[in-house]
Amino acid sequence: MPKAVVLLAEGAEEMETVISVDVLRRGGIDVKLVALHGSGAVHCSRDVKIVPDTTIAEASKAAPYDVVVMPGGANGAKNLAASSEVKHLLEQQVKNDKLVAAICAAPIALVSHNIKPGSTVTSHPSVKDKLVEGGYKYSEERVVTDDKLITSRGPGTTFEFALKIVEILQGKEKAHSLVQPMLLKL
Repeated sequence: MPKAVVLLAEGAEEMETVISVDVLRRGGIDVKLVALHGSGAVHCSRDVKIVPDTTIAEASKAAPYDVVVMPGGANGAKNLAASSEVKHLLEQQVKNDKLVAAICAAPIALVSHNIKPGSTVTSHPSVKDKLVEGGYKYSEERVVTDDKLITSRGPGTTFEFALKIVEILQGKEKAHSLVQPMLLKL
């Protein structure tokens, strides 16, 4: 069974976090929700509190994973971008040729941690300039895959983003099998 971590920082976008976890689990992926600081509930961008499964210190001991997922949210993304533990985890992913996935504002963590510069990415429009200035090629597509890097635009693209991760790890048939039961219109 593929293994994933979804990073949970203070200020994370809750839809991007919960939808990603849910779709990946439906897709047969073992997902751990990983807090950047402590093991208590994390206060997200819209005043929702989410309780993580573990801490980044603990999760890092089992790295690399098949995928590390970074939800956005302006403050959540800033916290991901500022974390040396996130940097180390992402470097382990790249070193071991594993997936890195970032949505909304979270791709700014790719810039700050120098992860796959020169790759084609997308993001929330509010951080486009930071990515271009950081040396990334920018696309307006809803979900962009470039080698082992998956990026997406925001809350409204989260199902497509998570389904792309399932497709890459579990195959197109598995990803497609999740669409109808969730009543998605893609």
